[in-house]
Amino acid sequence: MPPERLKYMDTGKKTIFLVDDHVINLKIGANTLEEFYNVTTLNSGAKLLKMLEKNRPDLILLDIEMPEMSGYETIELIKNNEVIRDIPIIFLTSHNDSISELKGLSMGAIDYVTKPFTPTLLLKRIEIHLLIESQKQELKAKSIELEKFNANLQVMVDEKTQTVVELQNAVLKTMAELVEYRDQVTGSHIESTQRYLRVLMDGLVKNGLYREETAGWDFELMLRSAQLHDVGKIAIADNILLKPGKLTREEFEKIKTHTIFGETVIENIKQNTRSHDFLEQARIMAVTHHERWNGAGYPKGLQGFEIPLQGRLMAIADVYDALVSERPYKEAISHEEAVEIIKNESGTHFDPALVELFLSISDEFRSPQPAVACSA
Repeated sequence: MPPERLKYMDTGKKTIFLVDDHVINLKIGANTLEEFYNVTTLNSGAKLLKMLEKNRPDLILLDIEMPEMSGYETIELIKNNEVIRDIPIIFLTSHNDSISELKGLSMGAIDYVTKPFTPTLLLKRIEIHLLIESQKQELKAKSIELEKFNANLQVMVDEKTQTVVELQNAVLKTMAELVEYRDQVTGSHIESTQRYLRVLMDGLVKNGLYREETAGWDFELMLRSAQLHDVGKIAIADNILLKPGKLTREEFEKIKTHTIFGETVIENIKQNTRSHDFLEQARIMAVTHHERWNGAGYPKGLQGFEIPLQGRLMAIADVYDALVSERPYKEAISHEEAVEIIKNESGTHFDPALVELFLSISDEFRSPQPAVACSA
């Protein structure tokens, strides 16, 4: 038998490269294996490496003691090559000491067979290792397939989430616009209060104020929800809502009901949707933004920490905008005057801690700022 043997490849069989510098060993090994595998015999490590440049077997049987390049040197070169490093290698050797075996295994061999080998035992060990390798490849393929599935699933989730967010925004924007169309004198009020609320919430984060209470908040969702804080005004009669002069006491009592109407409208919407978070934030702000720290507010006369933080924040944003904005029944006042009024209402109308925060960042209320994401 020639030292190298290349046969017609049976595509239904696994391929094994048998490497040994002794012709007799190659003949015995090939006769043992060729009934079950495609066998290529090579008589040196150098020829193996050359063959591996264009061919990839399912397993390599590699003799350790060979001239010029030993099995140890050969496997080291194979394991340092990313293209072929995963090919399973079984060492063949006449040594049966544990030190040699440990060295071979530590260098990346999957098994260690001593010569002369028993044919049936060699075949069984090859069969087991090829089965393991096949299962590894199958598992790897499944893993890749699962990764692709998860990636596609994440894309679907992201698209679904984006659809929900867009739906939320559309609902909020449409309802907010309904209020603006009816209450023309305060058309910019929604946008302005949203901006002031952003400044306050950024301040909360930066100063660590009410950290535990805001830990689970979605700040961007809250800012979108804030658009609905006056949605209840759609239920107020035009002759009151659009009155150019000062309201009578009775008319003011009617206006006050917009908080209850707002809560009712949002609760009705919640009954017909599964996504409640943004609506719940809107409901809280709609019904509590006119409550006062001392309990003298409306509609429920809540006091102190009974008022949700969302409502206490919106109260400052809402009042500041009302003070600095011109109305048919009043002139706008300066930023400095508005700040002084809010300062004087600390502990009566407003949460003292929030007033202190407001005073520290009030300059950011003075003129419009670019819309930026909350720092959360």
